[in-house]
Amino acid sequence: MTKIPDIEEDLLACIQCGYCNAVCPTYEEFKWESASPRGKIYFLKRFYFLNIIEKFIKNHEYKQGFVKSLYICAGCGACNKICPVRIELSHRWEELKEWLFFEGYAPMENHKPLLERVRGVKNPYNEPIPNRTNWVPEDVKLSTNPEILYFVGCTESYRRQEIASATARILQKADVEFTILGTFEQCCGSPLLRTGQTDIVKEVLMPQNIENMKKVGIETVVTACSGCFQTLTNDYPRVLGPLPFEVLHISQYIKRLLDEEKIQFEKEFEKKVTYHDPCHLGRHVGVFEEPRRLLTAVPGVEFVEMPRNRMGSRCCGAGGGFKIAFNDKATVIASKRVKEAVDTEAECIITTCPFCKTNLTHGAEIMENGIPTYDLMELVLKVL
Repeated sequence: MTKIPDIEEDLLACIQCGYCNAVCPTYEEFKWESASPRGKIYFLKRFYFLNIIEKFIKNHEYKQGFVKSLYICAGCGACNKICPVRIELSHRWEELKEWLFFEGYAPMENHKPLLERVRGVKNPYNEPIPNRTNWVPEDVKLSTNPEILYFVGCTESYRRQEIASATARILQKADVEFTILGTFEQCCGSPLLRTGQTDIVKEVLMPQNIENMKKVGIETVVTACSGCFQTLTNDYPRVLGPLPFEVLHISQYIKRLLDEEKIQFEKEFEKKVTYHDPCHLGRHVGVFEEPRRLLTAVPGVEFVEMPRNRMGSRCCGAGGGFKIAFNDKATVIASKRVKEAVDTEAECIITTCPFCKTNLTHGAEIMENGIPTYDLMELVLKVL
């Protein structure tokens, strides 16, 4: 039997104030106390201090409810930031999911195919490994002596190829010598980490990805996927120790190029736009200003903030494995974020995450007056 995570200090620290409930997007949809961060803590506290947590978990009736409540979470981290006693709630849920997975009680049925797909073809979409580079435009030349490595990620390789293509073309226009891992790139592991299926990530994906990156001989890795960025920045060092290279989100790297006058925004984009902070990029890593700096540098752009932004940004509902298990609820959460954008009178939403783009697009589709969502790299490419 694996050991339950050491949560005693957090259980004692929680004062059941409910501040976390007020900012939780999934609790807003389900309305169940057991689905809230406070409810999860209360659930655990009742049994942990009676030293019967394992017996409790093995009771089928309680087990099913407890497992489901843990997965009613988009991993946005809003609860972490508002907690007055600084409990890292979303990280605790991931640890508990991992424990339940090794005990044989998790994940949810919709999450189980992710593990088999990654084991088989190194991506959660079950796409053939050779197709991982199909997105590469014919006019883009990869360098044999690169300055940077572009870690593409599974979603942009197979589902949001327009973001990968735009990123590569921007780097080429900026005369940046870059390359990709191609078919040697594997899933960063984020979908499995968020759903508790961690063994293959820590034992296979992490060390093999880092080893393949080191073979390229670069000092900087960039990615346009906020999920990959958060995983490489936070999770990889937590498991492997400090990485032997710098990891940047593409918005950080492009801002660097702009500041160094290696690129210029020459064309106009005459629209009112607003920016949606991805949770992985914003709250989890603290990158807020670079995307805004790029947006405000684009000629013709009228930039307007949504009331909930930066650390207080509203989650789109796509993270933490939540959309896989509760797609309808995730889409409703996204539609509410799109409504906030519409209320600013913006004509489009700009974001920096393929998952946010996908879910906000789905959210707009169920609204009468939804607006489109674009990735920042798509906009940057337009104005170079």
